[in-house]
Amino acid sequence: MGISQSYGAPDRAGGRATIRRALELGVTFFDTADAYGWGANEELVGEALRDHRDEVFLATKCGFVRGPDGTASVIDGSPEHLRAACEASLRRLGVRTIDLYYLHRVDPKVPVEESVRALAGLVREGKVRYLGLSEVSPGTLRRAHSVHPITAVQSEYSLFTRDPEDGILPVCEELGIGFVPFSPLGRGILTAAARSTEGMPENDFRRRNPRFASTNLGRNLELVDRLAEIAAAKGCTPAQLALAWLLARDPPAIPIPGTKRPKLLEENVAAADLRLDRAELAGIEAAVPRGSAAGDRYSPELRALVDR
Repeated sequence: MGISQSYGAPDRAGGRATIRRALELGVTFFDTADAYGWGANEELVGEALRDHRDEVFLATKCGFVRGPDGTASVIDGSPEHLRAACEASLRRLGVRTIDLYYLHRVDPKVPVEESVRALAGLVREGKVRYLGLSEVSPGTLRRAHSVHPITAVQSEYSLFTRDPEDGILPVCEELGIGFVPFSPLGRGILTAAARSTEGMPENDFRRRNPRFASTNLGRNLELVDRLAEIAAAKGCTPAQLALAWLLARDPPAIPIPGTKRPKLLEENVAAADLRLDRAELAGIEAAVPRGSAAGDRYSPELRALVDR
């Protein structure tokens, strides 16, 4: 997402270089959405992966339409829209089949069963291999899964955002559904590098994120500094430690840290080689206890788009 929106100016050249480096490092799972730059990100990902289609697992999402202000503030889960969105994504990505197709958000105006039946039709037609849901409640997941198998659920999950542990993670484990955390680095704050919104571009959405607000940032940076001390003792970066914590979960999560810089990609990928023992995991939990982050993970207008 960050290559095309939300974190300052889009960076196509940097994005292409980052994707090429990811392929060199053995990364095979790529996640995009039609809402990321309103198609621009899918076009970029499709272009970068065109000669590597058989080597990668490609995920994208549908359900958002551009709101009156140009943002992804309107959800359309109608069968007509989902079918049209899939056809458009296939064209932009330059592929015949999408490996994993998520409903980006559940449309409160459309029963989830109706949306999933429409997506299941795309599976039968060979346009989609597997279905996923994003930011979905446990009850809605059960209803959707009863219509067609849901392969993956994507939601925010990190040391700062532990909400999934309250319901969606146990249901995923019960039903055999994979869990894919987005923003596993807390939108950069868990890297220990994002310490202020000063200097961030005006269109960087973290300027409006409650956890970066002046009333909350100091407390959150105290937690990050504790994490950094553990990382230094481990000989890794705070970002790598936060990702290794997710990879050590049982059952394991499949985090998708986003970046538009090859150097940061290399740092993230190296986290897969870290191993944490019980004492180290306990130390991380003590340094950043569940519920200790100050501020909501979303601004009120974005929070309203999450199925609860």
